[in-house]
Amino acid sequence: QVQLVESGGGLVQAGGSLRLSCTASGRTFTTYAMGWFRQAPGKEREFVSAIGRLIYNTNYADSVKGRFTISRENTKNAVYLQMNSLKPEDTAVYYCAASTKVGLPSTPTDFGSWGQGTQVTVSS
Repeated sequence: QVQLVESGGGLVQAGGSLRLSCTASGRTFTTYAMGWFRQAPGKEREFVSAIGRLIYNTNYADSVKGRFTISRENTKNAVYLQMNSLKPEDTAVYYCAASTKVGLPSTPTDFGSWGQGTQVTVSS
């Protein structure tokens, strides 16, 4: 397994931006597809975005398409989530996750390693 640590969460006004970062331990980062999920109070964890291992193909939830951008920097063992035009409904704990599945996994059970989460709060 790989250890993941997220950072970059915080409080922002609606319409603002935040950039989440996730760094991974170990030397096999390129063997993992990476994803971001979020979980709001009282709700199930939901898929936000994923990026492939080397091809850098990406996938997004419909609710964030056009506003969020996922990227990765394999030389730094890092994955990022740039979040623009934030809305109050984006408020949640955001989790970074790693998957050994081929392609673009998008369900929580596809991911075997998780970070501790970072809080994002968007005020109206």
